[in-house]
Amino acid sequence: MRILYVIAEAAPFIKVGGLADVGYGLPRALRAMGHDVRVVLPRYRAIPGSAYDLRPLRPPLPVPLGLAGEIRVVEVEVSEATGVPTYFLWEEGYLGRDQVYGYPDDPQRFIFFCRAALALLRHLDWQPEILHGNDWHTGFLFLWLATVGRRDRFYRPIATVFTIHNMAYQGITGDALLAFGGISEHVDRLEVEPPGHINWLARGIAHADAVNTVSPRYAREILTPEFGFGLEPLLRRRADRLVGILNGLDPEAWDPSTDPALAARFDAEALERRVENKRAVQQAFGLPVREEIPLFAFIGRLIEQKGLPLLLEAAEALFARGIQVAVLGTGMPEYEEALAAWPARFPGQAGVRLAHDERLARLLYGGADVFLMPSKFEPCGLGQMIAMRYGALPLVHAVGGLADTVQDIDVEAGTGFVFSPFSVEAFLTAVDRALALYADRPAWQAAQRRAMSRDFSWSASARAYEDLYRRALAWHNP
Repeated sequence: MRILYVIAEAAPFIKVGGLADVGYGLPRALRAMGHDVRVVLPRYRAIPGSAYDLRPLRPPLPVPLGLAGEIRVVEVEVSEATGVPTYFLWEEGYLGRDQVYGYPDDPQRFIFFCRAALALLRHLDWQPEILHGNDWHTGFLFLWLATVGRRDRFYRPIATVFTIHNMAYQGITGDALLAFGGISEHVDRLEVEPPGHINWLARGIAHADAVNTVSPRYAREILTPEFGFGLEPLLRRRADRLVGILNGLDPEAWDPSTDPALAARFDAEALERRVENKRAVQQAFGLPVREEIPLFAFIGRLIEQKGLPLLLEAAEALFARGIQVAVLGTGMPEYEEALAAWPARFPGQAGVRLAHDERLARLLYGGADVFLMPSKFEPCGLGQMIAMRYGALPLVHAVGGLADTVQDIDVEAGTGFVFSPFSVEAFLTAVDRALALYADRPAWQAAQRRAMSRDFSWSASARAYEDLYRRALAWHNP
């Protein structure tokens, strides 16, 4: 199949979070299956062109904008550094930014990006069978194809798939931006949209031929008020087109036997070498180098979703158990401030680095004993999968992709510690179960080997997407 994969970020070019890892892994897996997959994303200033052999496509791309016939010129570059043709769209006003997100005009920026991605297809003289968009940043694509695109025989046959990576981010804007994107048709308000507004996540859900989330359990959870963030009526209406497909993990990119970021490389048959990474972590975080003390790690965004309120509330009781905790991440100022005080409050036990550091994160995965991921909700999560691959047993809340990937240690095939409900008491009970197992070294290492043997490669997920694409084609062209 011919597939256009549209996304706001993709590793290794530009990465803010797990979305970028999906933008790298899934297209590569589909390409390996023989599909003609092409990726398109904005050309941010932070992308070093020379590092990825970006080559310009000529001539520049004219992109219509608004209803008055304004034309913006977009420069197109292409790279095959990942093995997948990746097109980068540059226009200084909207796309040439230093960061991916966080600007007041983000809605306009991503509408323009979508408009340019659609124009790119004619520029390439290549018509995809499937257009696959990701998250609210691509929601405009689906509304445009359902309105303006229906009048154009070039765009009319294209089936669409929309992937929801996180329901919490919806891209709600004023409906004046419809004209900005060149949509003059009357657009009925969705029942989940505030009057006078457009919800771009909802538009992707409403207009795509097929919709999916990034884990099977999350696909069920978002049909409820607890996890639907106000869009559950729309999701329930489209439940027959909604599936959950677990994200994968690139086994070559995440391999403790070859990872140069580790102080000592290892595999499941050489677990004794992990202690060298543990020592390196303790030194990097200013903690006493003591092998016998259980080392817990938290890596991620410091936001409410990731369970920061719970972690902070449990802090006194957590450290009273005599453990060490290393925290790496950035996020909301109030959480950064609270965590920054930990080393003074819990000397010799807490180490905190308020930074995004890929190399240090890999060292943490390879050296920590327990990986903390007490998320309030989690569409999929990659951290727990990486942790298992690196022999750090995850401690997770039983939601979304965490519940789909981590089997509780109480069962024979257990690979981690799962707690529910979302409470300090349940969390600390899971911590105590982890400490009890840690005291039994043979049982602990057996659990590590089970965790490291789990196959989270993209191949199974890519086959599920292939099936979804075929269903989308059938739904689009009954």
